[in-house]
Amino acid sequence: MRCPKCGCRDDKVIDSRASREGATIRRRRECLGCNHRFTTYEQIETRPLVVIKRDGRRELFSREKLLNGITRACEKRPVSPESIEEVVERINAELHSDFDGEVPGTEVGERVMNELRVLDQVAYVRFASVYRRFEEATDFLQAVQKLERPHDTATYRLPGF
Repeated sequence: MRCPKCGCRDDKVIDSRASREGATIRRRRECLGCNHRFTTYEQIETRPLVVIKRDGRRELFSREKLLNGITRACEKRPVSPESIEEVVERINAELHSDFDGEVPGTEVGERVMNELRVLDQVAYVRFASVYRRFEEATDFLQAVQKLERPHDTATYRLPGF
C-alpha cells in the first residue's frame, strides 16, 4: 500500500475492524516513512454479473440501477431508505451467490417483485406495472388479486376487498 502523502510503500497496520456487516475490513495504517495515518478498506472482489435482457442484449449488472428501480417504486410510500437498502443488499447478495457470470433479467425482476410484495403492496403493484408492461386496467386488477393469494406463509389482504 502506498502512502497517499509521500508515496512510501512501507506502512504498518494500527487497527483492523470489520465494517458494513462484515462485507469489508477497515484498516487504519501508519506510513513508516512520514508517520502519516490513513485508512484503507479491503473487500472480496466478486466477478461482475451480466444481465441477459428480454431482447437478448447483455448489460453489466448495476446495483445502482436496482436501487433506483426499487426506490422509484417506493416513492411517497412509508418505506424507509434503510429498508430499501436492505432489500437491495439481499437481492445483490443472492444474485452473486446463485449465478456465476450471467443472470437472466427475468430472475432479477422476479426477486424484486418477491421482496416488494412483502415490503409494500403499492410499491409491488407499481413495479409490476412497469416490469410486466401493463397495458390495460385488467392487468392492474390481476396484480392486486395476486396479492390476496397466499405467497409462502403470509397472505396479505387489501382493505375493501
